[in-house]
Order: sequence, then C-alpha cells, then structure tokens
Amino acid sequence: MMYQINNLHLSLPDMTRKPLIGAAPRINILKGLSFEVPKGAVLGIVGGSGSGKSTLGRAMLRLLEPTTGQILFDGTDITHAPEDDLRHLRKRFQMVFQDPMSSLNPRRRVGGIIAGPLRLHGFEGPRGRVDDALDLVGLPRSFAQRYPHELSGGQRQRVGIARAIALRPDFILADEIVSGLDVSSQAQVLKVLEDLVQELGLTLAFISHDLSVIRRLCDRVIVLQNGAIVEKAETATLFDAPQAEYTKELLAAIPLPDPHQPWD
Repeated sequence: MMYQINNLHLSLPDMTRKPLIGAAPRINILKGLSFEVPKGAVLGIVGGSGSGKSTLGRAMLRLLEPTTGQILFDGTDITHAPEDDLRHLRKRFQMVFQDPMSSLNPRRRVGGIIAGPLRLHGFEGPRGRVDDALDLVGLPRSFAQRYPHELSGGQRQRVGIARAIALRPDFILADEIVSGLDVSSQAQVLKVLEDLVQELGLTLAFISHDLSVIRRLCDRVIVLQNGAIVEKAETATLFDAPQAEYTKELLAAIPLPDPHQPWD
C-alpha cells in the first residue's frame, strides 16, 4: 500500500478572526479522513471549492502537519516526522502545482528548473535526467534553454511534471493541474500523465473539481465535502451508482463526455 490515511484531522488558524491579543481561533479543515492508495493506482480526489482537497494533498506530502490521525507512506509513519527524517523520503513523493507560473522560477531556464531538485537530492551531472524527463513529457530537449514565459500554459505544466518525475518518484500528487488550460492543452497534459503511470509504474493522486477528467484518468475516487469524505468507490461504480446526494449533485452539474472517446 502506497498510502494509508487513518482518521486524519487537520485544523488551521483562522487569520480572518485573529484577535489583537492571543492566538487566532482554529478551523477544522479535514475531519476524520480514512482511505488507502494502493501502489500503481490513480486516485481521484474531487469536491467543490473549500472542500479540503488541496489541504488533504499537502497533508499527504507532509507540507502540512496533521492535528491528529495517521499518515503511512509505503509503511513509514510520516504523520509527525521531523523535517530531517522526511528529507530522504521527499524524493519519493513529489507534487505538481496548479499554477506553473507561480511554481516555476521565471529567472531560470527550464533545464535549471528541472535540475534543481536533482541537485538538492545529491544527483551529480543531472543533464541526462533532464533530457530524459523532457522526453517523457513530450517536450523537445531544446526547451531546456527556454524560460517559462516563452512557453504556453500546457508546456509550462509539462515542465512542472518533468521536474517531478526527474527524481523517479514512487508517488506524484497533481493539484488541479489542468484547470487553467484550454481543452486541447488539457488533453495533452492528461495523456502525458496516463502514459507516465504506465511507463514508470507511478502511483498518482489527482485533485480536481472536474468529474469528466476524474472519470477518464482515475481508478478510484474519494469525494470530499466540507473536509469530510462523503463517498469513496471504484470510478466505474461511483459514476454508475453514486450513493451520496452530494456526489449526485456534482455528477448532475458537470457534462460528462464519452469515456471511450480518445484523448486526441
């Protein structure tokens, strides 16, 4: 099992209500979440705005520390592990962010952006891995000399994926990475992810509000509402026979294309 999440709770300070003296009151963001992500699976995490999707993703990668509960990554308890203990694990789980313009350093060329994590984790002579990563995401190796502003939105997002896979991680979390792209660019990025799961044996968690994307890409789905899981099921089961009223509302609100239609 790649991830086991047991009764996970997370609260954060409500800075909009911070008093002049003392600590801000805390808001319960995640409320008793329990689920598993098997190795090689593609998990969809879906829900509306404010449902806790992105907070859950950051907690899974220990970018946020849970209040209570347990996170097991490939059998290792990382729930409250100090950063020194996490450092050697971080190359095994990586994240691709929603907005590539804010997550890619605009002053660095693409090659340097992809090589950054490699150097951080002690890889020497990263050029070969940079080239391999660009190949895997379908970008010309010459793009290593370009700056982010010289690329389209879809190309920048593929650079973000290349940076993540250059380390050959076991697990990638993608947080709303196609939400700002046009339909054609979405299809290209999703096809890249689909191919990487097959070629590299990745385990993937894909956060989205778009159920049509979830249906095409994911093996199983968890549905969040107000920080709690209201439904979890295999993808086909969830779409054919949703149980929770909230899931039914999400399905009714989003047009779903033919799942057998090819990406391009």
